[in-house]
Amino acid sequence: MKKNNQTVSKWCLVSMASIPLVMTLGNSMLIPALPLIEKQLHISAFKSSLLITCYSIASILLIPIAGYLSDKYGRKKIILPSLAIVLIGGLVSGFAASNMEHPYWMIIVGRILQGIGAAGAAPIVLPLIGDLYKNDDDASSALGIIETSNTFGKVLSPILGAVFAAIIWYLPFYLISLFSIISFILICIFVKTPKKK
Repeated sequence: MKKNNQTVSKWCLVSMASIPLVMTLGNSMLIPALPLIEKQLHISAFKSSLLITCYSIASILLIPIAGYLSDKYGRKKIILPSLAIVLIGGLVSGFAASNMEHPYWMIIVGRILQGIGAAGAAPIVLPLIGDLYKNDDDASSALGIIETSNTFGKVLSPILGAVFAAIIWYLPFYLISLFSIISFILICIFVKTPKKK
């Protein structure tokens, strides 16, 4: 029985670690693709940089609201819809890029949606760890794994972004949605949040 609990706990941690990984990939994966995006959309470097900036600004502005909502309604109840919003944002950007003649502004809309979703996902993992791990040593280990996942995303994202953009320039937008689905499923199955007292 104890062994089964340890397995569930490890999968719970893997599930939570997937969130900062996905959010890091969601922004940084586009950076090496920006020159190619500029060429394909016939836009300036400033306009292409807005694809990164609008994501970050939307996320930064909404983090306090997401934190408040997670305190009030529960961490998982905010994380899951947030991952769904990231997924939708990726599909909006990807669909616009692959089907519209002038997709730039719809790509921006998709990126803003991703930033909104990111605000309610990655930052909420930290208080969720506090809810799940009452032992300080366990919580510290879990936080270390979450930060390692975030750092790994920063290392991996330029490689993935360059490779996939070289195949099809808008492929990174769709991949963000794919990674979000995987994280969503993992959180649904393996993260069991304690009931609020």
